[in-house]
Amino acid sequence: MKKKLRSVIYVLGLFGALQVSIPGYINSSFMEQFMPEKAIGILYTISSILALICLTLAPRILRKIGNYKMILTLLSTSFVSLLILAFNQNINIIIPIFIVYLTIHTIAVLNMDILLEKSSTDSETGNIRGLYLSTSNLAWIISPFIVGLLLINGDYWKVYALASLAVIPFITLLSFYFRNFKDPVYIDTPFWKTFKKLRRRKNIYKIFAIRTLLQFFYSWMVIYTPIYLHKYVGMDWKTIGIIFTIMLLPFILLQVPLGILADKKYGEKEILNIAIIIMAVTTMALSFIMTDTVWVWATLLFITRVGASSVGIMSESYFFKKVNESDSDIISFFRMSTPFAYILGPALASLTIFLVDFRFIFLVLGIIMLTGLRYSLTIEDTR
Repeated sequence: MKKKLRSVIYVLGLFGALQVSIPGYINSSFMEQFMPEKAIGILYTISSILALICLTLAPRILRKIGNYKMILTLLSTSFVSLLILAFNQNINIIIPIFIVYLTIHTIAVLNMDILLEKSSTDSETGNIRGLYLSTSNLAWIISPFIVGLLLINGDYWKVYALASLAVIPFITLLSFYFRNFKDPVYIDTPFWKTFKKLRRRKNIYKIFAIRTLLQFFYSWMVIYTPIYLHKYVGMDWKTIGIIFTIMLLPFILLQVPLGILADKKYGEKEILNIAIIIMAVTTMALSFIMTDTVWVWATLLFITRVGASSVGIMSESYFFKKVNESDSDIISFFRMSTPFAYILGPALASLTIFLVDFRFIFLVLGIIMLTGLRYSLTIEDTR
């Protein structure tokens, strides 16, 4: 039964990711229609603050309404938000709805973690997490190509309308298979007590720090790479879609085999060290590309994601070997790595853009990523 439910969760991960990934790389360009590019990061910061508050309250909410009702509410709200973004042009409505839409995804990841953790075993964590992430990341691979075709005439509404359709099968499957989901006992620990609890579990704290750095990487790349390629390099959306599709292939190609290797042979530490170096060095190199040649950008961005996808699956595998479904406070705090990063990341990126030429944002980001070695080199391996 657990194996069947895991298969359903993988499919849920795909549809859940589609409602985020389809507009994921054009969100910043879409919002440029309503506000200056340097101010877009503020929206991500606000949504991250809201997500932090919600994740802090998550165990309390889960105890009251349960995981099933919580995720059903979140995804229904996402559906409505996407339709509003597709068909409304009022800036006073678009901005708050955009913030709500960004916030929902961060919280819903926690709910999916609880579903998956309930049907997982520690001996297969790397493999299970690898399959789940690969299925979800399939959405991120196909989405840029689809969006490139949809945006030939700059019709952003088509993108958000299509994303809303992905919510329908998600809710249908969730209602059919998880309506009677039996919730574990959720521990409601205050924020600072949870943080102190996390600090006492040193290895989990280190993997949390690595995960936060990875999300920091995404916070810059997702917001500013599309703007840079479209506005400064001069690429059209169809070309950018092809580049991003190639760029994201490592998330499908590597995460399952790396998850199995972490379970059976190496553990996570060695792979983490190599992956952080790859991610940092290739990201720095992006600042020095002085051409609009597609294969050059596609190749280098592909290598950055070789590093990022490896860090992603290793951090997931390591963390979920150390916790179980009853550790909702720790899991919730782990998922706070995303809003933490999206608060600090856009703010620091805005400062960087103000101080240096736009292209050097990648150089600064790569240097920041190297600090992850401080944690990965000292973590206790699982094998």
